Amino acid sequence: MRTLIIGIMAIVLLAPVAFTQELPAGEEAMGSKEYDQYEKPEACKSCHVDIYQQWIQSMMAQAYTHHWDEIEYFDLAVAHGKVDEDYWEVSHGCNGCHTPIAFLAGDVPPPRPGENSRANEGVSCDICHTINSFRGDVPFNFNYVSEPGRVKYGPKPGLVSPHHETRESDFMKQAEYCGDCHNEKSPFGVWVKSTHLEWKEGPYAEEGVPCQECHMPKAMGKNAKMAEESMVAQHLFHGAHSPSKLRGVIELRMHPDLREVEYDEVVAIKVQLVNAKAGHKVPSGSVEDRIMWLHVTATDAEGKEYHLPVDKKGFEGEEYTIGADALAYQDLGIPKQIPDFEGLQRDGIPIGDRIFRMPYFDPEGRMTMMQWYTKSLGVDYRIGPRETKIETFTWQLPDDIAIGKVTFKAVLNYQLLVKPVADFLGVPEEESEIFVINETSTWIEVYE
Repeated sequence: MRTLIIGIMAIVLLAPVAFTQELPAGEEAMGSKEYDQYEKPEACKSCHVDIYQQWIQSMMAQAYTHHWDEIEYFDLAVAHGKVDEDYWEVSHGCNGCHTPIAFLAGDVPPPRPGENSRANEGVSCDICHTINSFRGDVPFNFNYVSEPGRVKYGPKPGLVSPHHETRESDFMKQAEYCGDCHNEKSPFGVWVKSTHLEWKEGPYAEEGVPCQECHMPKAMGKNAKMAEESMVAQHLFHGAHSPSKLRGVIELRMHPDLREVEYDEVVAIKVQLVNAKAGHKVPSGSVEDRIMWLHVTATDAEGKEYHLPVDKKGFEGEEYTIGADALAYQDLGIPKQIPDFEGLQRDGIPIGDRIFRMPYFDPEGRMTMMQWYTKSLGVDYRIGPRETKIETFTWQLPDDIAIGKVTFKAVLNYQLLVKPVADFLGVPEEESEIFVINETSTWIEVYE
């Protein structure tokens, strides 16, 4: 689930937009509109061909129909609300960002994707281009203001369309526009999604580089059939589900403390991990789902392979950042109605590997997958924008090591969803497929 209902937002108009009336936002906006007030994406396709084709293959278009989102929403969030009525209304709020038009129309829970309702439009053209502000001090939990009608808001001045009125929006150019859905608080007041806030606290905000510059890069082209060529924002929205965006997002380098090592000595391998690309922490977004870990191996001159566990640093909560044979996610037993559920394997990766994550905990202090049930957060051991982390792997050369060259390999792996959870919930394998973000190697020479 990606969004929650947590209460009434303070009414503070931050964008320079004039309103003739006070328009609803956030929780109060549910049921305030009708489906017919919003155009279908196919209507936009007739003129905006390239933009439509970019959008249709993005996660914006799949925000409601994506297999994991459907399972998480209906089998966990909605099911949880049926078991515990305190969480029934909370599940409605997921739709505020995953299928905003259904939420605004009061169609919650919406029909399942297989029924092909308008909820399947996800985050569609008309919802984004009718948002002109947000209410409150901070954009989060779908506190956007949507004003459907003939006016469509965009980043450029003076555009003319034969189908609708076009108006320039300064708000659409700001990172806060993205924060409406990419910041989220749980009912317990915990930031369970804070991608915009991570950006705001980092170097790219200071330099005036908003989210749109990386996730909607500009290129020469036409934004409509009848338009002249100009710099057009590409509607790619590529992020955590895009292999091309993930590839190399973290740079790796490694070296040994000694190049020539006697067969019974100890060698220390250091790996540097640099986030020189992302304007937010990695991983970001639905951090409770995602797992990124560093796996280091050594291969001797005869081809024997050894696994190197990471050195412990001793910080509080470090146990959650090292692969272990531990159980977690016991609260999945609530929506699945499994009494005394023992939980699942926490990590599903080799024991001893370094994990870059921030654990979420339920009201009973158990590690959880359910954002809406998150009462506290553990140590934040993710990699921030332009941050470098150094991991050390101290290795006592084994008795059976072959004399000659030993090659060390470091691989940074990533999964959208922890595999034991994916297997338990029947999520398609592509969601827990291991993706290699980066890899590097180094060597030593072992002598007698």
